[in-house]
Amino acid sequence: VLVSIICSPPQNYPLYIRSIPTENELKFHYTVHTSLDVVDEKISAMGKALVDQRELYLGLLYPTEDYKVYGYVTNSKVKFVMVVDSSNTALRDNEIRSMFRKLHNSYTDIMCNPFYNPGDRIHSRAFDNMVNSMMMQVC
Repeated sequence: VLVSIICSPPQNYPLYIRSIPTENELKFHYTVHTSLDVVDEKISAMGKALVDQRELYLGLLYPTEDYKVYGYVTNSKVKFVMVVDSSNTALRDNEIRSMFRKLHNSYTDIMCNPFYNPGDRIHSRAFDNMVNSMMMQVC
């Protein structure tokens, strides 16, 4: 399982990446970066309708043999990407959607911190604990 938060365009650099187990982290980095093109395609395909929506869940971006890649975009165009194991059939769309909402709420809490500079990598013990607990539920 991998959770990644990507900065808004044009930079598209990672603000936060966490994977369990850590040995495939480089492979996950590649998967996340290839999924950014799919995220951009979905956003442009939705066009103006996306601006009116409060729910910015993009759903399944693409499945591979081993993993499923899901996406979510905030109103400020920050992208959340989640990679889960394809063999995990217990995860339904609603569970993934609620996980993204939980991530978005925690991300918003970090943005509200007066000591956080937007665009910096996320270093927060509370955020790490929330992500770890969420990932342990999935595994």
